[in-house]
Amino acid sequence: MKDNFAKSLATTLHHEGGFSNHPLDPGGMTNLGVTKRAWEAWKKEPVTEEEMRELTPATVAPFYKEMYWDLARCDDLPDGVDYCVFDAAVNSGVSRSVKWLQQCVGANPDGQIGPKTLAAVAEKDPEKLVEMLIEQRLLFLQSLATWGTFGRGWGKRVVAVRHMAIEMSKA
Repeated sequence: MKDNFAKSLATTLHHEGGFSNHPLDPGGMTNLGVTKRAWEAWKKEPVTEEEMRELTPATVAPFYKEMYWDLARCDDLPDGVDYCVFDAAVNSGVSRSVKWLQQCVGANPDGQIGPKTLAAVAEKDPEKLVEMLIEQRLLFLQSLATWGTFGRGWGKRVVAVRHMAIEMSKA
């Protein structure tokens, strides 16, 4: 819920890692999980490789809060589910993450969290919902052409997210 952003961000940034510019990564130049393209769009100005390399958790926190946590309405989700949805949003996009949530609770998968989605979420056991979300996410990731290159790391990340989200849901 509202108190989980800092912990969720720290864990997500751990998974995202530092600077990379892997030729097979469709995101291109990335640091702390922020692509150059996304950072430029958020800042509304071009940035250099040097600027990308200088990103810190403190400088990217407002970006993650606005572009992922808030858009996915994580403050309105149960403990653990908030982190699970947030990390999936960072990794696979807000709309896709929200649609997975909606599919898991039987809401219309339109990619926008509204009162009907929140009501459906409230009816589910958070731990079971985390398990369902993790299953959706893993099936999606395994279907990607880049699974062979990045799958091992993605798989480890999803397992770690599952573990932490379930612990958060029990707290």
